[in-house]
Amino acid sequence: MTAQTPLYLDNAATSWPKPPVVAAAMLRFMQQIGANPGRSGHRLSIEAGRVIDSARESVCSLFNAPDPLRVVFGANVTEALNLVLYGFLRPGDHVITTSMEHNSMMRPLRHLEQEGVELTVLQCRPDGTLDTSLLQPAIRRNTVLIAMMQASNVAGTLLPVAEAGRIARQNGLLMLVDSAATAGAMPIDMAESNIDLLAFTGHKSLFGPTGTGGLVIGERVDPGRIRPLIRGGTGSRSEYEEQPAFLPDKFESGTLNVAGLAGLNAGIGWLLERGVASVQAELREKTQALIDGLKRIPGVQVYGTQDARQQTACVAFNIDGLSSSEAGFRLDEEFDIQVRIGLHCAPAAHRTFSTFPAGSVRFAPGLFTSAADIARAIAAVRQIAR
Repeated sequence: MTAQTPLYLDNAATSWPKPPVVAAAMLRFMQQIGANPGRSGHRLSIEAGRVIDSARESVCSLFNAPDPLRVVFGANVTEALNLVLYGFLRPGDHVITTSMEHNSMMRPLRHLEQEGVELTVLQCRPDGTLDTSLLQPAIRRNTVLIAMMQASNVAGTLLPVAEAGRIARQNGLLMLVDSAATAGAMPIDMAESNIDLLAFTGHKSLFGPTGTGGLVIGERVDPGRIRPLIRGGTGSRSEYEEQPAFLPDKFESGTLNVAGLAGLNAGIGWLLERGVASVQAELREKTQALIDGLKRIPGVQVYGTQDARQQTACVAFNIDGLSSSEAGFRLDEEFDIQVRIGLHCAPAAHRTFSTFPAGSVRFAPGLFTSAADIARAIAAVRQIAR
């Protein structure tokens, strides 16, 4: 491998580098506060609680959610999805999802299907888009939930969340959205998009650290209908051995990752200052440049919509005659370019794209990816494809 600067194009797995304010906020908490929030009455414990409160308010500002107490923090989007799916669905209920889903959605649903929950998986088009006319006919008398991602983590394809949410509301259903691929990368307004339950992760386009994420519970949702995923100490109502019924304590047992939430709060603040719409425009430009450059290379197949206006900053492709793992290995070893390869924890999506079981290579640029970086990545693929 020739000595050169590493080129990180795996931002859909986790964003890197993070804005310096993120590490600074985490360090400040650990060095100057460090206490357990809500477990003591001393000054440092109260200050730790304020860190969490501020993070809740930032999440509300980002997603246009009205009530910070309905922001439930956890480890990641997977935990948030599990909280809703296992906490809300009962045997005999029917849920609708799509063929694009990540295993964080699909595996719980398949397990619940074995436990008596009925499941309909709507087949998306070969480019990953969903025909919304499939939704209404799929609704049954026992349907209670539509659950889908907002964008594919494989090829970035955007799904029609707002329209699905509108149909959900017309039929008295709840709408659960996995925003792992979109939160921070495009504007999300829970009210405008008819989202009742928004699961988010902190370490991708929100620029927080790993181990942060959560669930935003809309005002149409009765929290009493959702059982906690775990139960335990909350620092509140400690005289009772039953789990508190009020938010957010009902769903936040155990000590939260306060240092991580300090970093997440800083990441969201940095993002809001920059402007999410501006971020989306910048990422679209980089994504389209990658798509156009890769499509011009003989022997390279690009998947998805191939239109940055209809997707997030993920570009999935394969090189004729090479497995995705071999292509990824060569990009790393020969060109110091870091990418994601394989099935991306989304086998159903790869079946939709006709890339199962081989998988694909995924380029995922970020805000810190330059035009020169894009050109370097395209040149590397061209050289490998010769």
